[in-house]
Amino acid sequence: MEFSLPILPTISTTFIVLSAIFVAIGWNLILKRKIAAHQKAMFFAAIFAVIFFIIYASRTIFIGNTSFGGPDNIKIYYTIFLIFHITLATVGAVMGITMLVTGYKKNYAFHRKLGPVTSIVWFCTAITGVMVYLLLYVFYHGGETTSVIKAILGF
Repeated sequence: MEFSLPILPTISTTFIVLSAIFVAIGWNLILKRKIAAHQKAMFFAAIFAVIFFIIYASRTIFIGNTSFGGPDNIKIYYTIFLIFHITLATVGAVMGITMLVTGYKKNYAFHRKLGPVTSIVWFCTAITGVMVYLLLYVFYHGGETTSVIKAILGF
C-alpha cells in the first residue's frame, strides 16, 4: 500500500500549526510581562498565518479544493465540521488582524480584553484545521479536486 501526503496542504497546515505555537509562546511571554518578546512572537504568528493563507488561497484559485473522500455515511458530519472550521477561521482571522492593529496602535485596554479570546479562537481554528487535513488526506484518501462550492457542499 502506497502512502503519500499532498505537498501544498501539508506545508500550509504546518504553517498554521506554527502560527498557533507562536500565539501560545506570545501569550506566555505577555503573562511574564515580556512585552518586546511578546510582540516578536505575535509578529511571527502573524507571518506564519499569512504564509498559510497565501498557500491555501493560491492552491484554491489555481488547483481547486479537495472534496471529502471518506465514507458517504459520515460526509454530512464532515461537511458540518468543515463549515464550522471555515466560520471559526474567518472569525479568528478578523480577530487576529484586530489584535495586530490594536497592539501596534497601543490600544492596550481593548487589546488586553480581546487578546485571550482571540488566542483561544486561533487555537481552535488550528486544531480544527489539522482535523480537516487529517480527514482529507490521512484518515481517508481525498476526493476529487474541484471548485470550493462543490468541494464543501458536494454539488
